[in-house]
Formats: sequence, C-alpha cells, structure tokens
Amino acid sequence: MSAGLYCGRFAPSPTGPLHLGSLVAALASWLDARSHRGRWLVRIEDIDPPREEAGAARAQLAALAALALVPDQPPVFQSGHSDRYLKALARLQATGQVYRCGCSRTAVEREAARLGLPLNVYPGTCRDRTVAPGPAGLRVRVPTEEVVFVDRACGPFSQQLEREVGDFLVRRADGLWAYQLAVVVDDGAQAITDVVRGADLLDNTPRQIHLQRLLQLPTPRYLHVPVVLNADGEKLSKQTGAAPLDLSDPVAQLERAWRHLGFAATGTATVAEFLSHAVRAWQGRWGPLVP
Repeated sequence: MSAGLYCGRFAPSPTGPLHLGSLVAALASWLDARSHRGRWLVRIEDIDPPREEAGAARAQLAALAALALVPDQPPVFQSGHSDRYLKALARLQATGQVYRCGCSRTAVEREAARLGLPLNVYPGTCRDRTVAPGPAGLRVRVPTEEVVFVDRACGPFSQQLEREVGDFLVRRADGLWAYQLAVVVDDGAQAITDVVRGADLLDNTPRQIHLQRLLQLPTPRYLHVPVVLNADGEKLSKQTGAAPLDLSDPVAQLERAWRHLGFAATGTATVAEFLSHAVRAWQGRWGPLVP
C-alpha cells in the first residue's frame, strides 16, 4: 500500500462534549493519518438515540475545529446508513449466520452463571431453538477457532469468541443497530485502512474481524492507544465524570493528550506549531508504514 492510500477516522458517539479521553483518540488518529500523508475522516456514531445528548455532535465538531483537527471530507452520520446495514444483515441472513434471540440481559447473566461462564458471555441459549414472534435481537454465530491479529501498539492479540464472548448482537431487540455491525460496515464503505482508537476497544476487534470475514470486507490495521482513567481507575467518560475540554487554551488541551500518548511536552505556542511538531514526532515512533 502506498502512503497516499491511507485512510483513518475518528468516530465519536454524540453522548456529550469531547473530553480528554476522546481528544487522545482524535489526536492519535489524526496524527497517524497525517504522518502517512493519508486522509482523515470523522464519523458521528449516532445510532443509539436514548444515550445521545441534543447538540452534542455539533459541539464535538466545533471542538475539533478549534483544535485544527479538521476532516478531509464532510463528517458523516451513522443514523443515515440504515440501508447500508440492512444490506449487510440480509447477506448474513442469507448464509445462515444470524438468528433471533429473545433473551434479556438478566436472562443471559442467569444462564451464564448457571453454566459457570463469565456473566458477559452469551451462552448460546437461542442458537438452536425457535424464538416466539415478537421483539427479538439478532445474533451472529461465532467460530470455535481463535481470531488472531497483531495490533501496532499492543502486539499479537487473540480471542476465542465462543468461550470469551459468545454469539453477539448485530441488531438489538428494540430495532437499533448494534455497534459491531455498524462500525464494520461503515469502515468498509469508507475504505478505512487504519483504525486508531482507545485500548478499551482492543477486545472488540476480534468480533469486528469476524464480521469483516463474513461480509468479505478488508480488515484494517489497528493501533490501540492507552485510555484516560479517572481517579478511581475507570475509563474517563461522561458517565464517570469527564470534564469537557477547555477550549480557551487549545494548545494546553493538545499537550495534555500528547503527554498521555507518551510524548514529552512540545513547548510550542500555537496549535499550528504543536501539530507540526507532533506529526514529526509521531512519524519517528509509528511510521509511515512504507517509505
């Protein structure tokens, strides 16, 4: 692959304003794209309306602009991609890869506990039975063999999906699209070659690779960066008290994210100076992948 074909993305959910954790992911993905002379896209993952905050997407895009992290194409919104997801689902259904599941989360946890499985592992309750008419989720069958990939930051990673995850949802019982299907379909549609995101999503990657294989989509390269934690050791998020970015001093915010990524302070005075310095330093650590 030539450097010019690189395409990366930042894909926030509009559940609130950007905070330090989301800036770390945005900055890392932007720097990786720029260091490879590639394209950088922004995709708003607005497929879970109950969790979304009015005006959050607009505020997130404004914050990125204030930090000079501007995408190379207009931002896209997942809420407009339902036809795309329906086509992918139909393809999975045609090959017998999905089935209806009427289990509630409580029922899943109860059955997993009975079988001695971790509570977050789906125990296959509905895999081989007929589910009564009515609201039901759709789950994709997972393989028995391990899914293995090499992360650019974390190295080799493997997961036995059947034992560690179980058949997972691609569409929820309330009709909303599950993250795993949406992210895979959109990465394929946008020709994403490189995914740079927080390490909290590292163990989601085998599920996404499994779907890529079923849908005959290319698998991007992955680079998972350290997540920002709060004082209690929890991932920083709106739910764990993350403060919005203070955009009155954008350089200071960029420097905070930069230091979290393991780099020394740049000592620069402007956003342009910071980004120029950061791209050169990023290239020294992470690439470009080819000359």
